[in-house]
Amino acid sequence: MAEFTHKFVDTNGIRMHVAEAGAGYPVVLCHGFPELWYSWRHQMRALADAGFRTIAPDQRGYGETDCPEQIDAYTQRLLVGDLTGMLDALGLERAVVVGHDWGGAVAWNAAMMAPTRFERVIGVNTPFFPRAPIKPTDLMRMIAQGNFHYILYFQEPGVAEAELERDVRRSLRGFYQGASDLVAVTGNSAPPGVWGPAGGGILDRLPDRPQGKFLPDSDFEVFVKAFEKSGFRGGLNWYRCIDRSWAEAADLEQRVNQPALMITAELDPVLRPELCKGMEAFVPNLRKTVLVKGSGHWTQQEKPAEVNAAMLEFLADLKK
Repeated sequence: MAEFTHKFVDTNGIRMHVAEAGAGYPVVLCHGFPELWYSWRHQMRALADAGFRTIAPDQRGYGETDCPEQIDAYTQRLLVGDLTGMLDALGLERAVVVGHDWGGAVAWNAAMMAPTRFERVIGVNTPFFPRAPIKPTDLMRMIAQGNFHYILYFQEPGVAEAELERDVRRSLRGFYQGASDLVAVTGNSAPPGVWGPAGGGILDRLPDRPQGKFLPDSDFEVFVKAFEKSGFRGGLNWYRCIDRSWAEAADLEQRVNQPALMITAELDPVLRPELCKGMEAFVPNLRKTVLVKGSGHWTQQEKPAEVNAAMLEFLADLKK
């Protein structure tokens, strides 16, 4: 089984922590919120054993990578610049880019903003969303109609940080619930934390129970220790930059021409599989959409065998 190596690279004005495994064609794995490079441990081993070089950074604001204080340091253009600078530092011309959750947004944007550097794209849960006609936060306020919306709640600097950092272990337990765990307890795969009546914070809505069975205690502790050290500000600043990133993308053609794979999760309460419908209009070389049955939001950790199989099939012809 492939072992992980770790290094730091200077990229785009920050110091980035990068985990790697294997040798061969490079595959860059981008995590989401609130996660780390470690979210990809199952895929790193499988891809490395199959003959690929896997590269999983702690993205800007996470883990051992620098966490700039200013909110406008987390736009999509800067996050993509981190990846291209990382490739430069590693001496790599091209790579496959894979992204889950917020990492999926980075992956699709990387394909559009740096098409000569990223040969293929894999989205995990996060479909390609074309640029909206109005500011994202305006659209979310229209949808919320005065009710609680987690992204709007995250907008005010310091508020969500204070709530989530009071007890990092409890906060992460609330986030890291698998679909099967929630169904067993509530009969429903959707935690109430992301939507609901106005008032309160996100932890008033997230389950206060052990983390999902997909995340053994030893793995859970990796995330706890990282977020106890870094806090949540970096990851939350990604949400606070959605309007800035929207404005920056005004002149960007909303089209991904590279071969692409979309992996969806049957029970993701937010990034629902039906959101992928019509993607072919913007991703004309979408080769396949794979539905992972019985998985909630943390797909590559909840159902690693299914995710690994889909990725390996899509990448098979790139093996050296």
